[in-house]
Amino acid sequence: MSQPASSEQKPFVVIAGPCVLEGERAETNLQAAQTLAKIVRGLQSQWDIRFYFKSSYDKANRTSIDGYRGPGLTKGLDLLKGIKETVGVPILTDVHAVEEIAPVVQVAEMIQIPAFLCRQTDLLVAAGESGVPVNIKKGQFLSPHDVVHCAEKVKSTGNTEVYMTERGNSFGYNNLVVDMRSVPIIQGHGLPVIFDATHSVQLPGGQGKSSGGKREFAPILARSAVAAGCDGLFFETHPNPDQGMSDGANMIPLDWVEEMLTTCLQIRDVVNKSAAKGSPVGV
Repeated sequence: MSQPASSEQKPFVVIAGPCVLEGERAETNLQAAQTLAKIVRGLQSQWDIRFYFKSSYDKANRTSIDGYRGPGLTKGLDLLKGIKETVGVPILTDVHAVEEIAPVVQVAEMIQIPAFLCRQTDLLVAAGESGVPVNIKKGQFLSPHDVVHCAEKVKSTGNTEVYMTERGNSFGYNNLVVDMRSVPIIQGHGLPVIFDATHSVQLPGGQGKSSGGKREFAPILARSAVAAGCDGLFFETHPNPDQGMSDGANMIPLDWVEEMLTTCLQIRDVVNKSAAKGSPVGV
């Protein structure tokens, strides 16, 4: 395995927003985007941050047939376009099928491959051919070494801006565990690593007809991943997560975001200073 490159001098990537666009609560989507943009812009006076507002127009992988999926492709992209124009933020959203990619890249600056689709060859190749950056969510069933094959499918198109998001591995029933060794292992394959702080505390199917979660552990795992040298953070957030229409149990409240990000960026400074000195504990 090659040695992971230092994340020093590279922008720290922040991908954040509500899990799903709430079609009947458009003000919730806009409030989240405005709040996140204000926080990030404040932090950018001290740190180099690349921010993407994330929310999904369709959550195709639901525990139950009754689970809320979102407003759908057409209305969802209209909502995302409105947020982009009103708030002035780049957009990231999931794609689930090849035919969704063309309309999505008319709005989104980055597209995301959901975890359960991370090995779908046609989808990955089409994502690469879109020409925009691609963020692949690492499946809960993959080892950190396996992700190189997912990334190579995208890179085979000549698109080299590929990110890999770690979100834990299945650990028994209805539980996930994160092995922080995966950060340098994946980086050793030449891939920048984004850490998903909120899906890593998800309890898949843990509430019977929906997933549960332990949001109180998300900031702890975020700090740990930054200490391990990750290149960015992904997290889902909501003004009132308990009223969220998808993944409410693991989304963090908006009012946690500024402190969590500030602490993580301070930790990153320490890690980068250590690496610059050639310390064996630096990443």
